[in-house]
Amino acid sequence: MAEASFGGVPPLPPRYRFRDLVLGDHFSEAEDRVRVEFFVNEQSFKERLHLYFIKNQRSTLRIRLVNCVFKLLTVILYLIRASTDQEPKEVKCFGLEHPHNTCTPGEADCIYWPAILCVDRKDWMFGLQCAFALINLFQVLLLLFLNYKGNILQQIMSISMVLEAVTTIPFVITVVWPESHDLFVPVFLNCWLAKELLENLFNDLHRVMQRPHSALSQQVFILIVTIMCLIITCACGIHHLERAGLEITVFEALYFTVVTFSTVGYGDIKVEIWPSQLFVILMIAAALVVLPVQMEKMALLLIEKQKQGGTYSNHRARTEKHVVMCASTLHYDLVNDFLNEFYAHAHLQDFFVVMLTPSELEATVKWLLQVPLWSQRVIYIQGSVLKDTDLVRCRMDQAEACFILSPRNKMDRIEAALLKNWKRKKRFGEKFKLIFNRSMRDRADQQTILRTWAVKDFAPNIPLYVQIMKPENKFHVQFADHVVCEDEFKYALLANNCLCPATSTFVTLLIHTSRGVEGESASSHWQKVYGRCSGNEIYHIQLKTSRFFGEYEGKSFTFATFNAHKKYGVSLIGIKRQDCVADLQLNPGPKHILKDTDTCYYMNITKEEYSSFILAHPREEKEKIDKKDSKSSSPITSDPNVSKLESAICSVGTLALEMHHYGPNKTGESPEKERTEPSGQETPSGNGTLPIEMHEQNNHQVYGRSSTLQVPSGDRNLLMPQPVGEESISENGPPPGARRQRRPSIMPVSEVMMADNLPLRDHKPLYAHKEVQEEGEDSIIWEEEEKWIKGIPPVMPYIGYSPMMCHLLETPKQHCCLELDKPCEHKSWTHAGEFNWPNNNIIIAAEYAAQGMVNFIVPLRAHFRPKHTLKPIIIMVEKSVDHNFLECISSFPMVYFMIGLLESLDDLLRAGILQSDTIVVVDRESSKLAEEDYMADANQVVAVQTMFRLFPSTTIITELTHAANMRFMQFRAKDFYALHMAEKQKIEKEKGSNIAYMFRLPFAAGNVFSASMLDTMLYQSYVKDYTISIVRLLLGLDQGNNSGYLAELPITAEDMWIRTYGRLYQKLCSTSHEIPIGIYRTVGQNDNKSECSLPMEDDDSLQGFTAERKELANMVRIKMKKFDLPEEEYDSEASDKRNKISYVMINPSFDMKLEVDDIIYLIKPAGGPKTPSPMPPRRKFSSRRKTTHQRFRAEPQGSNVDTKL
Repeated sequence: MAEASFGGVPPLPPRYRFRDLVLGDHFSEAEDRVRVEFFVNEQSFKERLHLYFIKNQRSTLRIRLVNCVFKLLTVILYLIRASTDQEPKEVKCFGLEHPHNTCTPGEADCIYWPAILCVDRKDWMFGLQCAFALINLFQVLLLLFLNYKGNILQQIMSISMVLEAVTTIPFVITVVWPESHDLFVPVFLNCWLAKELLENLFNDLHRVMQRPHSALSQQVFILIVTIMCLIITCACGIHHLERAGLEITVFEALYFTVVTFSTVGYGDIKVEIWPSQLFVILMIAAALVVLPVQMEKMALLLIEKQKQGGTYSNHRARTEKHVVMCASTLHYDLVNDFLNEFYAHAHLQDFFVVMLTPSELEATVKWLLQVPLWSQRVIYIQGSVLKDTDLVRCRMDQAEACFILSPRNKMDRIEAALLKNWKRKKRFGEKFKLIFNRSMRDRADQQTILRTWAVKDFAPNIPLYVQIMKPENKFHVQFADHVVCEDEFKYALLANNCLCPATSTFVTLLIHTSRGVEGESASSHWQKVYGRCSGNEIYHIQLKTSRFFGEYEGKSFTFATFNAHKKYGVSLIGIKRQDCVADLQLNPGPKHILKDTDTCYYMNITKEEYSSFILAHPREEKEKIDKKDSKSSSPITSDPNVSKLESAICSVGTLALEMHHYGPNKTGESPEKERTEPSGQETPSGNGTLPIEMHEQNNHQVYGRSSTLQVPSGDRNLLMPQPVGEESISENGPPPGARRQRRPSIMPVSEVMMADNLPLRDHKPLYAHKEVQEEGEDSIIWEEEEKWIKGIPPVMPYIGYSPMMCHLLETPKQHCCLELDKPCEHKSWTHAGEFNWPNNNIIIAAEYAAQGMVNFIVPLRAHFRPKHTLKPIIIMVEKSVDHNFLECISSFPMVYFMIGLLESLDDLLRAGILQSDTIVVVDRESSKLAEEDYMADANQVVAVQTMFRLFPSTTIITELTHAANMRFMQFRAKDFYALHMAEKQKIEKEKGSNIAYMFRLPFAAGNVFSASMLDTMLYQSYVKDYTISIVRLLLGLDQGNNSGYLAELPITAEDMWIRTYGRLYQKLCSTSHEIPIGIYRTVGQNDNKSECSLPMEDDDSLQGFTAERKELANMVRIKMKKFDLPEEEYDSEASDKRNKISYVMINPSFDMKLEVDDIIYLIKPAGGPKTPSPMPPRRKFSSRRKTTHQRFRAEPQGSNVDTKL
């Protein structure tokens, strides 16, 4: 009962239990399973026919192909029948015999109507035509049945159905009624049915093959077929109708049709009877209706094709190489810079560039791509990277590389319309404006990220070169081969500009491709040197295959870089081991011994493979001919050749004498012209044996030496004038006793690092090295309240940040102490002047505090920079700073922020513009919403011009959106020299220079920078994959293992004994193991003798204050009284720098003369001896702090580290 009550089901009998035990589950499954069939509605006969004739693509394609062939065969059979019809007037009609034609030829009413109604058709042809007609009629009726949807009349009255009835039903009648065997049927009309079938056939063919096809090519094909159908219809109709009059052949009818349709009308053949004439009229009317419709369709498709661009063919992709460039919008500057930089390399001349963008081309870009230089190598395709069909059009999977560029400074059309509407309705608040700005940059990166993912998904093996805007988005595309983050490089460049002047100009010229021919036709000396040195780029070569460096295998790195520069004029800056995990190292120091498998990175005008080696001395050929005499004679005693004597002296490791610079003679000519050989030939530079190019000589005068080298018989030590700065030199000649002072010697560069690894003793240090305090003496400058440490910042600003060692605070500051002008419980100062920092501060003005701004702070707080050289940093932003940014900067010493406007004089004074030596103005992103593109820089240009007029002695570094707007920086209406440089820029641009703006004075001096200049770094990475790594190491974005860093060295008057760049190269390599890579030089207007007629004037008179200048000075002094600032801190006079020209020389020649106030760009070794850094100029302390401030400073609470370190 218990079992029966369970679930209400009685138990099974024993026999069923035994059966289940034996058979298992199989029996029960077979008994319980039910077979279910699906789609039974398609099993009917009609549905199967519908599936075979209509739904199934392949079967439908075959049926239409066969039907099209039948239509064409019927037309061919008709032409054969018409050509073989010899006696049309002897034809029988409906079985009746007709008499001969009694009409006189030429009469208008002479029409033999039976010839029109009947034709002479042979039996075999009749059978074929009837068979084709029955098949076609059966198929038409079947399709009519299958496609029936309740409206039979509409289907019957269609044009195709009428033509089918006209060409098939008469043959059915002839079969039923044998007397109508010879009835005429216009079978040639089947050509129109064949045309319709061909259209559907091509559509089915492309759908079955799953290949995209061109709508334009298909429309052209349809137009051609339509014209052929018109010609066949007209020719066959005229031929048949003319059977009743004067007979003409099929060819003559075809000839007449073509002549008539082409509007030529020779008149040799014409139609005589009125039915034929009426038929011609109808056919011309039909042509005037049909052809324009087809032509219009083709024209619309042609216009649309021009908008969408072309297609990179599969055949071309297999035989040619191409790269793909993807961007949201293509602008003239972007396209022009990319093409010029990409095709600047010789082995890329045969490449094609496919530009894929979803937007239409601007008119200026269209004109650019129509230039013959680019029209044959650039293909524009309008499409989306997110669509596989568009990626197939550009053959992305077969491309050599893909460049994905971020849409800089552009909005979508919808966003622009909304923004314009909000402006009109005055609903565009400042807060929303800032949010809109940030979202615009985020959307730009989001689009770039999706494009990168799409390309990686479609073509996993293609190299990717990606440009990203914000560093916090970089980790999404970290898998790409090369990534350039704009904010990272931008802020790092601006920071290095504050340390090494014109670093942005140095890097920009270094990453641009140039032949160094800019300025060669200039009359000014600085333009020639500046233009020639701008052609230096970074190249690489393996040591064992190099003639530059192959001879230095087994020698130290510093020995190789000095001797290679002395001998060939190339500057070896870095090395990389063959090991795949080895990193690139800049100036690894003398401990690095070169191996034959090392890859050398050097700066030169061109790569070694494109260089030819010419003997430097004209006597080399003579020495080769007379080898025996040259071997037997001593080079020092018998030959007065200067270079040989230098080489002999340097080879034995004695005094490194400067033998290639001599003073002018009494006539005042330059020393280079005076230094001649006994044969009268001018001697080239005496610094080496195999130079690559002629080095530029400087025109500075050196007093008192003869034109030939004379070695005294008693004393082998050469005499030299007294160093500049130790004693005044008169105009008539050197001071008495100047020839009696011994020239200071320079230690030779050792081939291998000494075993004891002791620092070499420098008997004659440079002034900057001699001035430096020891690290322990920093306490004299900074009175420490809290300890500094060296370490990695505890808070990472964004994902993917490369941690680097920096100067940090042991205890981070409170957030309230970070705001400069807001007193708190830990401090009460309200402006920068009350802090009394010993070093001048740096102000960076931006619209908002971006996370990438940390890359501006890190190079200025790098661990290798001595504490006494650090300068306070004030970040002035227009909007409030978020909590994450404050967490990032709280660990750095002497870093503050404040809310202020660049246009406000009060905010500038609170930020400490009077105590600042550098102001960095970052590009305002909200200004990019300007309706006119190039007006995006209007705000910062005017603001910088105001600061330039109010504070003329302050150095201002400005970032612009468009590089073309740099001509407005520090604009002076009466500066005729700047106007002359504008003409120079036009000349260089006409010559095809990629950096025609290089002669603009603000750019040459490093006072202006544009992020668009960094685009070429990404373009060059395709050829030089090490470019980004080297720039990152130079700027301090990466700290490689045993890799050096960029630094500067000022040249003072006490250092002029060093004389030349080559001697400085030797001294630095032999003592501190530093590598000089360039010079930043400032010259006055008087140094440009050829351009003295172009005065550099300002609107203010240089001889005194004008009323405007006095008014500006009074306004500033009134504001200073408000903040209790002493008036002596304000320099209202125009700075002397305004009438000077500053420029950069990359890798100057070995014999380039140094000048006072030159700044040398150095790469300091990471593992070499400790190199002191020059003391920065100190600011006078003022005693204007109040006692309350001192009480606050005496209290231990708070983190006011920067005031007393």
